[in-house]
Amino acid sequence: MNRSSRRADKTEPKKPRAASADSSPGSSGDDRGLKIGEAAKVIGVEAYVLRFWETQFQILKPKHARSKHRFYQPRDIETLKLIKRLLHEEGFTIAGANKYIRENGIDPSNIDSASGQAADPPAGKAPALNNSETRRALAEVRRDLESIHKLLGND
Repeated sequence: MNRSSRRADKTEPKKPRAASADSSPGSSGDDRGLKIGEAAKVIGVEAYVLRFWETQFQILKPKHARSKHRFYQPRDIETLKLIKRLLHEEGFTIAGANKYIRENGIDPSNIDSASGQAADPPAGKAPALNNSETRRALAEVRRDLESIHKLLGND
């Protein structure tokens, strides 16, 4: 082979390699799970929030590829929905949410996957109320107690 033929080989455009289904960018194969950005979009938070929650909730352990990328499986997504509901909608602190998860466990069947809301609570457990519902219920209980107090004649 002479120099001119070697140069010709080098200047030929490289043929694109066929990408496999699990390595193509942007694909979210069922076996692989969702990348952190995709999972964050599904949950409705930023990616850094998911990274932070990983440090605070031991139950949250997404798979890591050799490249250190996180991949969230369906079970992880359900866990994240529960954590978001506890922290953002029900007003739990991180410590309170950890305690709730420790005591009640994580049961994805109790979370409505479409809305992220808790389904009917297990027998013997009261449903969680949001702050406005709680205030309304407590105000009604107080009025009832005041009425009973007046009926008993203990002014």
